Amino acid sequence: MKLDIEKLKEKAAQREESTKKVFNKLKKSKPKDLDKVFHSLHEETFDKIDCLECANCCKTTSPIFYQPDIERAGKALRMKVPDFIAQYLHKDSDGDYVLNESPCPFLAGDNTCIIYENRPTACREYPHTNRKRMYQILDLTLKNTSICPAVFHIVEELKEKMA
Repeated sequence: MKLDIEKLKEKAAQREESTKKVFNKLKKSKPKDLDKVFHSLHEETFDKIDCLECANCCKTTSPIFYQPDIERAGKALRMKVPDFIAQYLHKDSDGDYVLNESPCPFLAGDNTCIIYENRPTACREYPHTNRKRMYQILDLTLKNTSICPAVFHIVEELKEKMA
């Protein structure tokens, strides 16, 4: 399945207002079954979608690197922490370490990650659609609809179920 990221961005932009309306309602009501619905849709979606066909998240965004992430990744690359930071990271406006460039320097040509077993926590948790208290990260989820085809699909299915 060939993924068209430009079409994804267009569709996400076209549906942003309807998604915001549903998400604002969910934030206010905090339905007890929201996590369950998200998690079920997450499982169904990732049974059908292979991240290695896309890797748009790795091509366009940077995870936050916390100190343990930096240490793990540096060790995997046989680099000292200061050298790893100097080569790959900088602090963003929030004071968090993020990658110097996109796409991710650890993304291989076949869309695999060369530090996969030692990747940052943010990468391990992405796209965050199977977390607890989803109502707290609906703004992030909305943003991710234009980055990740799986999130877009999950959100569109969620809107049908929760409408």
